[in-house]
Amino acid sequence: MSIPSATQDPALLRRLLRAKDRLDAASHEAWSVARLAQVSGVSMAHFARSFKQAFGIPPHRYLLTRRIERAMTLLRETDLSITDIAFSTGWTSLGTFGRTFRDITGDSPGAIRARGKATAQELGRVPACVVSAARRPDLKTAVSEKRRRAMDGTNGPEQQEIP
Repeated sequence: MSIPSATQDPALLRRLLRAKDRLDAASHEAWSVARLAQVSGVSMAHFARSFKQAFGIPPHRYLLTRRIERAMTLLRETDLSITDIAFSTGWTSLGTFGRTFRDITGDSPGAIRARGKATAQELGRVPACVVSAARRPDLKTAVSEKRRRAMDGTNGPEQQEIP
């Protein structure tokens, strides 16, 4: 995430941080822009524009990042079924969870679980906060845009492989 813009009003930044904290604490809940704007005490349009300016991504993408991050942790650290993980992280459809998960991470939930179990021993001495930050999904591009680029065979600069 980017550092909040210094040009924004400090009181507005505090309100935006309040909404961001609510997203972090309850990412499994349904969070519409209207609900987040209400938490922040500003209009929906002002909230959406200000949140993106302050944190570098729109509120919905931030929410998706938190949900996928939590799902990845549960896949690696628990034996819950993928269905249970999908519903406990806020998804209402297993199909949508699986498609979005694959679009963001590049792997299926089952593949992440298998790889997580295999590497669990190697990361045992690394602090959990460092591991979590390193594995945080990158959602600078909208999921639908990634899907469109994949179908068109075009890659944006963030998708090019480094030799």
